[in-house]
This record gives sequence, C-alpha cells and structure tokens, in this order.
Amino acid sequence: MNEIKKIIKDIFYFIDPDIRVDFYLKEENSLLVDVKMKDAQILIGERGQTLIEIEGLIKKIKRKKTKEPLFINLDINDYKKRKADYLKELSIEAADEVALTGLEKKFPAMSSFERRVVHITLAKRDDVETESIGEGEERSVIIKKLPK
Repeated sequence: MNEIKKIIKDIFYFIDPDIRVDFYLKEENSLLVDVKMKDAQILIGERGQTLIEIEGLIKKIKRKKTKEPLFINLDINDYKKRKADYLKELSIEAADEVALTGLEKKFPAMSSFERRVVHITLAKRDDVETESIGEGEERSVIIKKLPK
C-alpha cells in the first residue's frame, strides 16, 4: 500500500507541488485519498468527470502494481462528499414523493458513484425500490413504489 500511496502523491505533486494529499484507511481494504488544492475545478471537471477519470487511472496503476484487493476512493476538495450528501437528500425527497403519489421518478443520467449513493440511501426503505436503467453514459436510476 505504501508504494501505491507514493505513486498517488507523485502524480498530484507533478500536477501542483502545493496540493495536499492525505490517506485514510476506511475499512481493511478501502483507502480514501483526500486531495486539497486551490483550483480544484481543473481536476474535478464538468459533473466530476475528470475526477472519475483520475480515479480510474489510479485504480489501473494499482492493479498493475498489486493484485491485493484495495478499493480506492478519490475525493478532491470534498466534491464527492458534498455530491453524496446532496444526492442523499434528493433521493429521500424523491422516494417520499413516489411513496405518496405512486408515480415512478427517473433521475437524469448518473455516474456509477452517483447511482450507488441513491441505491444505498434507499435500500432499507420498504415502500420504494430503485433500479438502474439504460446503458453507458445514459445509465440512470428509477425509483418505483413497492406494492403493499
């Protein structure tokens, strides 16, 4: 894991020597890479796309270096944390509306991270269910009322 951490630090140091990179072991095989920087939008990109691509690159490097199971979660200036908090609130509001009206609610296209937040947020509810629909970049989540 130390080799992976060094590679990640080197990548961000190459981009900007003033970037701060911290690592937190969330669970046994889950590493949070927390990046703080001044002009974060450059590395976050539109709708978080650049952040997702950087995270994907880091995961590919990790797979080349080690076969050990390690989930890497990259967050830049708490973008993903804020996005997850927003999606949790939005999901709960939408699920409440679906439970009340019985009408399905379809979200716009979402990344796998965003879809996962919605699914996990609503997983324990017994009045609605979630389903991912669509393909590729058009994949989204739909919330449906469960029959009683």
